[in-house]
Amino acid sequence: MSVIEIQAKMQIPDSKPVSVVINAPEAGFRPEKWAMVLAHGAGNDMNHSMLANLAEGLAAQGHLVMRFNFPYREEGKKRPDGQKTLEKAWIAAFKYLKNHPNFRPQNMIAAGKSMGGRVASQLQASGDIDPKRMIFYGYPLHAPGKKEEPRSSHFKDISVPTLFFAGTRDSLCDLDALQKNLVQLPKEPVLEIVEGGDHSFKLPKNADRDKQSVQDELLEKTIAWLDHP
Repeated sequence: MSVIEIQAKMQIPDSKPVSVVINAPEAGFRPEKWAMVLAHGAGNDMNHSMLANLAEGLAAQGHLVMRFNFPYREEGKKRPDGQKTLEKAWIAAFKYLKNHPNFRPQNMIAAGKSMGGRVASQLQASGDIDPKRMIFYGYPLHAPGKKEEPRSSHFKDISVPTLFFAGTRDSLCDLDALQKNLVQLPKEPVLEIVEGGDHSFKLPKNADRDKQSVQDELLEKTIAWLDHP
């Protein structure tokens, strides 16, 4: 299925407008298909190759995907915004796609790479966004070397089905710690493990597969999960 790309600007309260890009099926989006807001991580922006690959691949399956920049990245800065600004941006992005006059989706998903996913999880737990499902591409469970201090106190309040992707070499998400903390979720999560992947799913130099194959794996397993009732 052919895909179109729509570029726009989105207003955020108490901030300058930020860039958004929407990937949609060229033949038209059906409201019953999934509509995903996909947020970037702390060290990249909405044009990260993994996010672009996911957006284009999901749109080719008939879904709708919107990526957006947090204000600091829009301004070319490296230091992430404060928590409140990140939350305002996420809420604005969720509302922007949910109420988009050209699409009016019925089935919203909140997803994100690392920091983008963490903020979304906190907003769903607090009721500030209402996706039907959530996907985390490298959840930042803890600071490097501090797996005994997990960022998971809100897991018990996440009320929707979740899909987690985690690499076996992720310094921000020890797999044993993640599995122990996932039991807090009211709905049993799905955990997909990327063998050899670090926090960005980058493989060792001697790996027998390349970056594109990993990105395709993320896409294929995301589609399979979305297709599951």
